Amino acid sequence: MKRILITGASSGIGLEAARLLACSGHPLTLLCRTPERGEQTRAHLLAGGATSSQVTCRVADLADLRSVQSACDQLLDRSEPLDALVLNAGQQRAGAAAPVWSPQGIEITFAVNQLAHQLIATRLLPLLRAGSQPRVVITASDVHNPATGGGRVGQSADLGDLSGLRAGAGFVRVDGHDRFDGDRAYKDSKLCNVLLGRELDRQLAGALPVIAWSPGLVIPRSPEGFFRHNRQSNPLGMALFAAVARDVLRVTESVPSAGRLLADLITDPGYAQAGFSYWSNRLVRPGVHRFSAAQTSAEGADMKKAGELWRLSEALIRRALASD
Repeated sequence: MKRILITGASSGIGLEAARLLACSGHPLTLLCRTPERGEQTRAHLLAGGATSSQVTCRVADLADLRSVQSACDQLLDRSEPLDALVLNAGQQRAGAAAPVWSPQGIEITFAVNQLAHQLIATRLLPLLRAGSQPRVVITASDVHNPATGGGRVGQSADLGDLSGLRAGAGFVRVDGHDRFDGDRAYKDSKLCNVLLGRELDRQLAGALPVIAWSPGLVIPRSPEGFFRHNRQSNPLGMALFAAVARDVLRVTESVPSAGRLLADLITDPGYAQAGFSYWSNRLVRPGVHRFSAAQTSAEGADMKKAGELWRLSEALIRRALASD
C-alpha cells in the first residue's frame, strides 16, 4: 500500500490512474483546482469503489502559487509521509496568440506546468523522504524533443539561455522572446518538466526513482480537463482535430491505457530503480503504441541548464510569493 499525492487527478489520465489506484487499496491525496472539482472527483472515485477514508481532496489551484503554498502548508502540518509524489497536472493553450497571466503575473502555461510542480516538490520533499520506498513521477511529453513527430510540428521546444526567466515575472517566453505561441509554450513547459526531474534527481543524489514520462497523444472525450482551453477557444477545430487523430489516423492513446501506465509507474516494482529515467509511450504504427525507456532530447539532458532552471524558478517563486 502506497500513500500517493497526485496533481491533475480530476480528469483524463490522472482520474483514471486515481481510480485504478483506489481500487487497489492505495490511500490518495488529490490536489484539485476548486472545492467543487474536489467534491466531483471524490464522488466519482467513491462511486467506483473507493472507500471514504481512502480519498482526500485538497484545494490547490496550480495557476496560483499562493494556493499551492497553502495546500503544501496544510499537508506539512499533518506530517503524513508520502510514498509517491505524482506531478501530473498540465494545461495547453494551442492556437492562443496572446499569453494569459497567473495571479502572480506569470505566463500561465509555465506557472501551472512547471512552477507549481517545482514548489510542490520542494515543499513536500520532507514528507517524501519519510515515505516507504518513495518515488516521484512527472508527466512530461515527447513534444519536448524536436526529434520526435510531435516535437517537429510547429515551433520546437528551446529554452535558449533562459533570459526570459532571468527577467522575472512578466516574461512571455522562457527564452526571452516576446512573440507568444500557445503550442510552443506547452512544448517549452514539457522540456522544463524533464529538466525538473533531472535536477531533482541530482539533489536527491540518485537515492530514489525520479521518473519522467510521455503518455502519447491522449484526447479525452470529456470537455473538461487538459484540452478544455483549446475547446473553449476553437471548439469546431478541436472537435475536427480529435476526430481525425483518434478515429481516422489512429495516432492517439486511450485514457484507460494511459491511465494504466501512470498507475503502474507509481506502484509497479518494475519501475523502482533509483535515479532519473524517461519513459515514452510511442506510436509504432496506427493504433499501436509501445511503452519503453527512451532518451530525452539533448537539451533535456543538459544538467547545467537543469540546475539554472531550478535556481531561477526558485527565485521567481520566492519573489512572487513575497510580493503577492
